[in-house]
Amino acid sequence: MLPKWGLASQITFAFAGAIALGLLVRFTGGGGPVAAAGNFLGSLFVGALKAIAPLLVFTLVVSAIAQHRKGMNSNIRPVIVLYVVGMAAAALLAVAVSFMFPSYVPLSGVNAADKPIPNDFGEVLQNLLLKVVSNPAQALAEANYIGILAWAVVLGLALRLSDEPTRNFLKNISDAVNKVMYWIIRLAPVGIFGLTLHTFISTGLDNLAAYLHVLLAIVGAMAFMVLVLNPLIVFAATRKNPYPLVWICLKESGLIAFVIRSSVANIPVNLNLCKKLGLNEETYAVTIPLGATMNMEGASITITILTLAAVHTLGIHVDFITAFLLVLIAVIGACGASGIPGGALPLVPMACSLFNIDNDVAMQMVTIGLIISVVQDPCGTLINSSTDVLFTAAVDPAYRNRDKLVPAETSSS
Repeated sequence: MLPKWGLASQITFAFAGAIALGLLVRFTGGGGPVAAAGNFLGSLFVGALKAIAPLLVFTLVVSAIAQHRKGMNSNIRPVIVLYVVGMAAAALLAVAVSFMFPSYVPLSGVNAADKPIPNDFGEVLQNLLLKVVSNPAQALAEANYIGILAWAVVLGLALRLSDEPTRNFLKNISDAVNKVMYWIIRLAPVGIFGLTLHTFISTGLDNLAAYLHVLLAIVGAMAFMVLVLNPLIVFAATRKNPYPLVWICLKESGLIAFVIRSSVANIPVNLNLCKKLGLNEETYAVTIPLGATMNMEGASITITILTLAAVHTLGIHVDFITAFLLVLIAVIGACGASGIPGGALPLVPMACSLFNIDNDVAMQMVTIGLIISVVQDPCGTLINSSTDVLFTAAVDPAYRNRDKLVPAETSSS
């Protein structure tokens, strides 16, 4: 019986196979028809992504806001605050990394004269406001993600007063669109094979260094977030040495999340860890499932770095206020990131639209993200899922009033 390969293995094999075939055709000559066939496969995949991504953003945000209800347990709100603080810190870190180690990526079909590029905050703000008030149907049709986000927030707020069946219907619609996106992402090996084959017949190995640079920037930012900034956030909340809790969360939650690459699938692991830590069940029974869908530091980093890679490549100037707006959009996008492998990537065009970057260019960044997702996605899931427990424990009196990290390290339950 043939082994059942996961998506990461399929993407790796497709990428390696396309490089091998592309280089072979390149050195033997006559690669025009092969390159055209690869470009056709890649174009079909990117076209499907471009078609579903606007609808995905709209339904995710509307459903997420409409589901929010008043009267939550008082211990839950501080956890949500830490989730948001963590995602904002991750996006700010990603901005800093992007400016210290800027990434430049190969983009095809880009002509700076085709579309005006904003080079100061005034232009960015003007474009932002005009996109916000655009017709919602037109925003969906033209992939105007700022307009989509604005109307989704307004509609979601209005629907918070709706009855239970209506909110369930919204969630079902969101889940259905999410499922369609999942089906499309399952075709990523075919699309990446075609795009990589076309690229390597044309350019050889020149693009590998650019992809590796983006990957190292993302993974490096995630490592710094896990080992430095998240412990600082926990210390600020508890005034205790955060590292024993950080290590236990990484060992018992993060490593498993790294393997299964799904925060949602890791919920039972996190619930069991919270029980071992002796946390309040009324709190973690809510914050762990909630964190699996909205606490996405890895998504914040990925969205920000991929967006700024496109910005640097296109030569767009970014001032402090514009970078701050990008952080806000990255946090909002991360909160709505779907719980599927590579779920943050379809939200990259939303951040790119802040800089008036063409949707075709933004989708090329999504494709680059899919190529490096073999490493990026497990690392992102590790940080996302482990911080669900980390921040839940940080605000729980059962942990904060305890001198030692028990019973997690000694309990066999």
